[in-house]
Amino acid sequence: MTYAAQRFPLAAVALFSAGAFLLVACTTEKRSAPSRTATEQLMISAAADRAAQNLSVDIPVGTKVFVDPAYFEGIDSKYAIGAIRDRLLRRGANLVEKREQADMVLELRAGALSVDENSMVVGIPQMKVPIPLAGSFALPEIALFKRDRRQGVAKFSATGYDAETGELITSSASDFGFSQKTEYDALFVISWSSSDIMPEGTEALLEDMPKSAHTGAAWNPKGRSAAKARGKK
Repeated sequence: MTYAAQRFPLAAVALFSAGAFLLVACTTEKRSAPSRTATEQLMISAAADRAAQNLSVDIPVGTKVFVDPAYFEGIDSKYAIGAIRDRLLRRGANLVEKREQADMVLELRAGALSVDENSMVVGIPQMKVPIPLAGSFALPEIALFKRDRRQGVAKFSATGYDAETGELITSSASDFGFSQKTEYDALFVISWSSSDIMPEGTEALLEDMPKSAHTGAAWNPKGRSAAKARGKK
């Protein structure tokens, strides 16, 4: 067998191996992401929970209430309305699904249900430096200290009137709820954050990927938490 004949099988094996490698390397995985982050949703829902908790409507226990959300608009409004309905039930109202069944109609309003952002930089902020005959150059931010804050804001009000006569029964004040997540950076290498949108201690465990967390207390009409009720069984 000649030297050239010995090289041919080796070259064929090498070519086949390279082709197989390329076929494997071309495999891709399609990924998708929601249009909104979980942090944004948590900030809005936490603010909504707190505004609903503060809702100052005077409704006698046992009153049949029809909740009218026609004037309630905002991001995640369904969650916010659900939080208000939960608050009314906890205070003794009987919710009904039809206006004709109600003693009182409660109109809900949302003055705010969104997120604000602001930042503060000690150093040189990002800026564009004009260059003659060449447009501009983007100078990167140089921050000795930086604070980025996002704040969820909710503002709710409600008006209750007689379902038959339309006479005013109760009108709430403007009740607010807030949430926040703040991130800090110092001296280019030090960073930390603070937040009130997650249960205490949860954010410190995020690197360990917690499976679940719990905040608040369950409630039943007898005034006992669900945990205590289970403990007495």
